[in-house]
Amino acid sequence: MSVSLLASLTASDALSIINNFLLLLGGVAALMIGINMMGNNIEKAAGRHMRRLMAKATKNRFLGVATGAAVTTLVTSSGATTVMIVGFVNVGLMTLAQAVSVIMGANIGTTVTAFITAVSTTGGGIKTAAVFAFFAFVGVLMNMFGKKDLIKQIGLILAGLGLIFVGMNTMSGSMSSLLDESKNGNIARAVKDMFASIGGGGGNLTWQIPVLFILGALLTGLVQSSAAVTAIVMSLAAANAVDMQFAIFVILGTNLGTCAVALLSSLGTSVNARRAAFVHFSFNLIGGIIFIIPLSFPAVSGALVRFLQSLIPNIAIQVAVFHMFFNIVTTLLLLPFQKYLVKLAEFIVRDKKAGGVAQGEEDETLDMRLLKTPAIAIGQARKQISKMGQLAFANYKLSLDMLLSGDLSQMNVFNEREQHINKFNHYINSYLVKLSLEPLSETDEKKLSSFYHVTSDIERIGDYAENIVEYAESAVKEKVTFTEHALDEIREMDLHLTELYKNVEMTFENITLGYMEKIDEEEQATDDMCTQMQQSHLRRLNENRCTPEAGAIFLQLAIGMERIGDHMKNISNSVKDYAPHSK
Repeated sequence: MSVSLLASLTASDALSIINNFLLLLGGVAALMIGINMMGNNIEKAAGRHMRRLMAKATKNRFLGVATGAAVTTLVTSSGATTVMIVGFVNVGLMTLAQAVSVIMGANIGTTVTAFITAVSTTGGGIKTAAVFAFFAFVGVLMNMFGKKDLIKQIGLILAGLGLIFVGMNTMSGSMSSLLDESKNGNIARAVKDMFASIGGGGGNLTWQIPVLFILGALLTGLVQSSAAVTAIVMSLAAANAVDMQFAIFVILGTNLGTCAVALLSSLGTSVNARRAAFVHFSFNLIGGIIFIIPLSFPAVSGALVRFLQSLIPNIAIQVAVFHMFFNIVTTLLLLPFQKYLVKLAEFIVRDKKAGGVAQGEEDETLDMRLLKTPAIAIGQARKQISKMGQLAFANYKLSLDMLLSGDLSQMNVFNEREQHINKFNHYINSYLVKLSLEPLSETDEKKLSSFYHVTSDIERIGDYAENIVEYAESAVKEKVTFTEHALDEIREMDLHLTELYKNVEMTFENITLGYMEKIDEEEQATDDMCTQMQQSHLRRLNENRCTPEAGAIFLQLAIGMERIGDHMKNISNSVKDYAPHSK
């Protein structure tokens, strides 16, 4: 901006700049609120389906790209999808190799938002933005007066979509008003002069290209939304403040800027999660370089601009088309080199721990980033609760082995596992509390509520295992032995508990009622065995075939094992509130 033009601005011009700049910021705010509102509520309404999509993404690279594009289209943010993927890799739901293709697809999916914002600049008599503003009004009414959660969510989706168009229209209007030479001649010339000085004047952009690329990356990193920066560029282009060549290099920069969110989200995660974030960064950086090199030649960039202008008269849609073209071509070029991107990430992001993650450490991984996708966070919590249950049952088996064999050499293993169970219980419940603060569907609320009870039941199983270890210590100290008949009864009770656990585990992990009949049978068998063990004990005591010390341990053991069965049954019953009622 030249000094002479700056000096020519009046007080009225200054007020006009302030007013239009405030409107621009308001438009950006409405746009970002709309994007978040639409994405969050689509995710709430279709969270379970998105989870299934992610599970299918592991089958092949092309399906991975399609899945990444589909999920990002739904949540309207490649950054959100990539953060989700980093979370999946961190907790082991997805391998690094599987994550690469999904990340590539996410970059394609984010271009849909650019098309939505571009369309808002079109329209004849009744503008597109006006139609979608009406949709926002309808959506608000649906949310206010709708009785079902799904209706309310659809209402918020419509309201979010409408806000995107309102925001874009406000941004475009503020720029058009500011740069209208018939109204603000001095301002229009000053602003256009400023952008021309950094590459917006249609001349030779060779030296300005890095500036524009970095500008796009920095702005996107700051506002954490490539869609918002793209919308600003579209508004400037629609107001003739910048040309298409200027827009191209800023857009290339926005793709790199989206990596900031994923890179920040990977801090403090597993080495593979950090590698996934680096893959996202390297993919966008390599793609940007591939395009920048040829487009640095004015003849090439000029030919591209003329080609787009010959196909599409609206410059905002030209920007959206280029944005999609860049991401599709980059994906096609780099998809065959997927394994090399993984190797590059492994080379750059080294695993500093010899031997990898410490045993048990990976079990306590509940990624806080997944809280923003409650349906997936619920599934991950279930997985970790199941692992906690496996540890508790393993400790029960170990405690019984020590009692029956009289060998206490595995006591340290038992104690370490018990500490791990207690940590699990605290960690999972803390995660569930945080998850309860997120917007949940009715079904997810039922699942979350049941999880508190399940972790409590699992902890109690671990406590009973501790009691059995105490019996083992007493038996060794007092040199207690059981009769062969007593040992047979203990082993039979253990067989019923083992079978019961297998069916309960399948019921909880697979959310099915198909094993309930078998669970009822085995749980009843443990009750019957407890009664039988008590009666047998009295008979042996009367026949002087049992010592008081052995009898006391045997009775306490019978009751403890029966109560372990009760807690297992409670875990299976927890599924009844939300499982499909079919075998």
